[in-house]
Amino acid sequence: MLKGRYRKKRTALMDMTPLIDMIFILLIFFIVTTSFVKESGVEIERPHAESSEKKEQVNLIIGVDAENLIWIEGKSVDIRHLPDFLENFKAKTVNPNIIIAADKNAKSGTLVQVLDLCTLADLENISVSTRKK
Repeated sequence: MLKGRYRKKRTALMDMTPLIDMIFILLIFFIVTTSFVKESGVEIERPHAESSEKKEQVNLIIGVDAENLIWIEGKSVDIRHLPDFLENFKAKTVNPNIIIAADKNAKSGTLVQVLDLCTLADLENISVSTRKK
């Protein structure tokens, strides 16, 4: 009878290594497959358009607010510095897609200037943001 009383209890050990490996693999997968969009950083009231379509892959959003200020990544950008920014962006990004989000109260001249600078920077995938009615 004493034999059963003093028997050592065995504790079950769980090896956590495979679980940690799996978590890191999933983390790497999600980081690699995520596309990052550089937002303009300003609230813009986009104009209405019946023919608007959703763009799947966007790398950069350039905002033009109602006061005709240009916004990229939450910072106001002088239009004279925009060509340099676009050249650097083009060099860092493979097949860049740009959306210009202009406020409906912004001057069309500012929108045309931004479009022209994007074209002069030899960027091909440029869209203007609108919303459906």
